Amino acid sequence: MKDKGAISQFLEKYYLHFNAASVVDAAKAYETQIEKDSKMLVSLAGAMSTAELGKIFAEMIRKEKVNIVSCTGANLEEDIMNLVAHSHYKRVPNYRDLTPQQEWGLLEQGLNRVTDTCIPEEEAFRRLQEHIFKIWKDAEEAGERYFPHEFMYKMLLSGVLEQYYEIDIQDSWVYAAAKANLPLVVPGWEDSTMGNIFASYVVKGELKASTMKSGIEYMTFLADWYTKNSKDGIGFFQIGGGIAGDFPICVVPMLYQDLERTDTPFWNYFCQISDSTTSYGSYSGAVPNEKITWGKLDVDTPKFIIESDATIVAPLIFAYLLDM
Repeated sequence: MKDKGAISQFLEKYYLHFNAASVVDAAKAYETQIEKDSKMLVSLAGAMSTAELGKIFAEMIRKEKVNIVSCTGANLEEDIMNLVAHSHYKRVPNYRDLTPQQEWGLLEQGLNRVTDTCIPEEEAFRRLQEHIFKIWKDAEEAGERYFPHEFMYKMLLSGVLEQYYEIDIQDSWVYAAAKANLPLVVPGWEDSTMGNIFASYVVKGELKASTMKSGIEYMTFLADWYTKNSKDGIGFFQIGGGIAGDFPICVVPMLYQDLERTDTPFWNYFCQISDSTTSYGSYSGAVPNEKITWGKLDVDTPKFIIESDATIVAPLIFAYLLDM
């Protein structure tokens, strides 16, 4: 532990049983993955960007402890929204006590609530809309097509948003990803504010749907990336549930079963942080062993499930991996 910082030492000393022990076990196994040159996919569901996970996740990207990210469209855009509109966010600690009338009042103020945090529509969504529309339109007029995250990378790297920055740019994980040209997969991007805005332009005839690369193209990209990078194994670190995790993990059975590439290796590490417990047909609450039956994990794949709040647990695991 001589190279580990105070947070890591605290975890090793006190996190000894139950979910706490799983945190340390998962962190150590993740570290082993890195040491043996295995790649790691991290999936982000929920509102991790609004929870400001970027403060530490950006450093994970810079230190090359994550090789590819699968995230929801919300996490892609909300990291950038926090970057340009942070001072306009409103925290509502008593969110559990709000009446429907009070919720309506937040809507009238242009404040869209995510648990205890309200995202300011005008300063966040609309501030990005002007610039991203131009990038979409320019690409279309040039006969070019890109993935949703590639358009976001272009916007960030162009510098057009610098005038709006309200937090340290080093705390934006999407900016860190853009600088590193980190591979991203954003399944179901249409189910996001920017996706809705793009669709509105298609309805108005101002953009073509084909300008945006599709989810099928994301899957074919991922299939190619997995095939090229799986020599030393690829791990799967899943934060939350939903499509951000379900979509990319399916690339293995797709390669193995549908493309009949029988030499395709299984994911060689799996960890999920989730507060969803096993119930009737729950994907997010399914124990890792269920994934063996779907051809995603092998019998001896290291498997960890941490039934806890990802906003508490993920930063601790990342701190351990960063030797904090």
